[in-house]
Amino acid sequence: MKFASVGSGSEGNALLISATSGTTTTHVMLDCGFGPRELSRRFNRLDMSPDQLAGIVVTHEHSDHLGGVFQVARQYKVPVWLTHGSFESASKDEAVGVDVHICRDGEPFDVGDLEIRPYTVPHDAREPVQYTASDGRFKLGVLTDVGHATQHLISALAGCDALLLEFNHDSEMLARSGYPAWLKSRISGPYGHLSNKSAAGILRDVDKTKLHTLIAAHLSQRNNTPELVRAAIEPEIAGEDIALLVADQQTGSDWIACDGRRG
Repeated sequence: MKFASVGSGSEGNALLISATSGTTTTHVMLDCGFGPRELSRRFNRLDMSPDQLAGIVVTHEHSDHLGGVFQVARQYKVPVWLTHGSFESASKDEAVGVDVHICRDGEPFDVGDLEIRPYTVPHDAREPVQYTASDGRFKLGVLTDVGHATQHLISALAGCDALLLEFNHDSEMLARSGYPAWLKSRISGPYGHLSNKSAAGILRDVDKTKLHTLIAAHLSQRNNTPELVRAAIEPEIAGEDIALLVADQQTGSDWIACDGRRG
């Protein structure tokens, strides 16, 4: 089992997850904030093509996560999974001709060789969820676009081999930014995005018994830096054998194996 960020940030998000069993390989994409042409360009870097996808799984309806989903799904005939609330918030015209499946908190579903498990998170969307994925041996946890920690999400992420975790903003940079007051309030509020400090708190509280790879994701290009993120994370993983990587907006990340290997 392996995964790769196709791009991570407010201009578009997508994550590839891949599992191989015998002679078959399953590729699932989590979110798609890119149109078909841009997605294909980004897939080329990972030696992938969108027509290899077995499914697209959606966290919520905001455009940087849902914007390209139905176009890509229709063009490449890929089924889509999302919550009822997310589907109701999307444009029904865009979903015409797409094989849509409704998923719910705590009810796992299979896409090929991958088990996908949704879990509810606090965010300013209609029915937002995040996901864990497993091939039966390894577990990948994903947590982006969330305003604050809950025991439910801490429990959902227990025992992950790899974790992609939002480190959206540095609180001081956001406070000093030129954003209008309402936007600052939205981002830093309980249904907005995780600050570096809040994300580090989640990392501190989650069961890291098996964790060996941490991907910091969804960094604000205006209100955060990789250096600040690393400074927030390092005290929480000091003395532990956990590799730290930072996914960015333009290049995402390389393929990362869930047993800890890169490439």
